[in-house]
Amino acid sequence: MKHRVMSLRLPTSAQDVLLALFITVMSVQGTIVRNAGEVVQRPLTDLGNLGFVLLIVSGMVVAVRRRWPVLVFVTTALASLVYYGLDFPDGPGWLGLFVALYSLAAYGDGRRSLIIAGVGTTVLAIAWLVAAADIEPRAAIGWVFFRIGASVMSAALGESVRSRQVIATEAQKRAELAERTRDEEARARVDAERLRIAREVHDTVAHAIAIINVQSGVTAHVLDKRPDVAREALRAIEQTSSRALQEMRAILGVLRDDNGDDGREPYPGLGQIDELAAKAREAGLEVELEETSPAAPLPSAVGSAAYRIVQESITNVVRHAGPTRVTVALNPGIEALEIRVTDEGSRAAPGHDSASSSDSGPGRGIVGMRERCQLLGGELDAGPLPGGGFEVRARLPLALTGVRL
Repeated sequence: MKHRVMSLRLPTSAQDVLLALFITVMSVQGTIVRNAGEVVQRPLTDLGNLGFVLLIVSGMVVAVRRRWPVLVFVTTALASLVYYGLDFPDGPGWLGLFVALYSLAAYGDGRRSLIIAGVGTTVLAIAWLVAAADIEPRAAIGWVFFRIGASVMSAALGESVRSRQVIATEAQKRAELAERTRDEEARARVDAERLRIAREVHDTVAHAIAIINVQSGVTAHVLDKRPDVAREALRAIEQTSSRALQEMRAILGVLRDDNGDDGREPYPGLGQIDELAAKAREAGLEVELEETSPAAPLPSAVGSAAYRIVQESITNVVRHAGPTRVTVALNPGIEALEIRVTDEGSRAAPGHDSASSSDSGPGRGIVGMRERCQLLGGELDAGPLPGGGFEVRARLPLALTGVRL
């Protein structure tokens, strides 16, 4: 129904032409009817039908009021000054002027249009009052004050319409900006969540694959000679893969569209460091833990990040150095948690330590650890030691504001 009404609506230009014709007819016909049978100082036919010409021009120029509002107002104002200055008979010839004043304020550019309307109305008021100085009867001067008041009201009405349109336009722009901002924030949250999931998947899979790779190598080496050792290695592979699958379900579970309790386990934290060290020992590392009990419970984001940093550091040792001695130091202070993971380097060949690359090529382990630290406002440093080996040092602030891991 709405589309049908819109299709029947005339174009704006056609509406203005019809309005101009209506005003012209009303001005001419209304002036003739109002002064019929009365003696006037100057009839419309005087000076070569100048009165009719002024009324027609004042009405027809309204057809272009939206395109040239200033020109339309100036034209109607001059026509009114000449018309009443030459003492042509009074009538509704001011209709075009009132519409022009309204259009000037409504379709103009605000401040400049109001100044033009104010100056023009003042000039018109003075000219009208001067022209009506000797008007008879004196009560007829009331029509002069009516023209002045109606001119002011026309300009005020046009400014009101323009202001409402400006407010509506600004409100629409603010709404569009807010919508774009919400979309950008939503995309940023999605990107952050994807990055978090990618880090979690990398840490979990890389650690599990490194342990499984070591244990499978042990199994292949001792399968025929020492089946009991091979059996333990296979059991370690089973446990490691099972734990990795559980963590993957917990990580990827956020992608499922359900709100109920799906049995997902919480993300690992400092409470699982002992278990992590035990798995590393099964992979052939000599892991020494140096832990200091915190004075207060650590934020879960800090604990999870610390676990992943230690996990990735041990994974890198397994991949690049092989069986060696690793020291994991966790020192929670008042303001930050200090993490240090140090290994003694490879024992397989002289001069080969944990800083060297393995056959698997470069990865994103250190980059991911640094991103975790930066996300919490901390810092991470990693590099080879002068005497051989590799060290990872991280500092995680305990005062977190709006951080999501």
